[in-house]
Amino acid sequence: MSAGTVAVVVPEEFGVPSWELYELSIPCTVFGKPQPDLADPWYEFRLCGTGDAGPDQDEPAAFRIRTAYGLDGLVGADTVIVPSVPDACMDGEQPVSPALVEALRAAHESGARMVSLCNGAFALAAAGLLDGRRATCHWLHTAQLARRHPKVTVDDSVLYVDDGDVLTSAGLAAGLDLCLHLVRRDLGARIANQLARRMVVPAHRPGGQAQFVDLPLPPEDDEGLAPVLAWVRENLDRPLTVADLARRAAMSPRTFYRRLQAATGTTPLQWLLAQRIGRARVLLESTDLPVEKIGELSGLGTANNLRHHFLRHVGITPGDYRRAFPRTLSPVFVPASAPPAAP
Repeated sequence: MSAGTVAVVVPEEFGVPSWELYELSIPCTVFGKPQPDLADPWYEFRLCGTGDAGPDQDEPAAFRIRTAYGLDGLVGADTVIVPSVPDACMDGEQPVSPALVEALRAAHESGARMVSLCNGAFALAAAGLLDGRRATCHWLHTAQLARRHPKVTVDDSVLYVDDGDVLTSAGLAAGLDLCLHLVRRDLGARIANQLARRMVVPAHRPGGQAQFVDLPLPPEDDEGLAPVLAWVRENLDRPLTVADLARRAAMSPRTFYRRLQAATGTTPLQWLLAQRIGRARVLLESTDLPVEKIGELSGLGTANNLRHHFLRHVGITPGDYRRAFPRTLSPVFVPASAPPAAP
């Protein structure tokens, strides 16, 4: 039995501009390429074309994509992904295709998990699937989404929103964040981490797209941060403070705080907590270690402290999380306890 059927909408079957290919390629790469050593069988995968009009002759970058399925292929899929919609649909110059709207509604009614990448949120909103929900899209268009669909609570500060059976992402790379999140939900953090490593991307990026909204890139590069953050991930079992990390980075605590927040969109303590929870998830999935030991190895301390943070940030207890994923026990990195290195 596969990990589920993923159906991806190709909004203009016979005219995809080159700048929209990135969003289309993300689900193709994550779900469409078999990974037999991670999960066998992997996802079943469908590309579903809308059969829209041909490419604009004034757009030399447009070319044809032929799909094996039409919009009827959305019904019966476990997950439906809408990568994008034409600019005219966002600008109000033309409505989202009525056929696509009806197909999305039918897929949702049949039980599919509905997902939009970037400005595909406009299609889900047109189908009424975002009414009364929190959602996001590329920050350049969140105000427009809120204006056109006032029943949607639009959040321009996040990389993606998981509202259970309906999920939306911000633009471009945030679509990859959301797709890896889906793998993490379906198959667990360990497999999602391995897949991200193969794709040479972070398994999880803390922070949100607020760090990119109308802000210039930080004048400094992050070369001073990268070695320190890598060291932290290998030493999460140690007691760590912002002052400790700042000394390791040869920065003042204030400079370190500012640099990390500019690079990740979150504070040092929030970033560190996210890493600790991520380590705890992997250990819960891949080992039989007691919760007390996992709290120690992840740096979250006591079992009660682990339960508190896990319930707050993951939404379930460590015990329930462990029971949710069948474990395939295999060697994992478990750091040896050691006294903190001298700064």
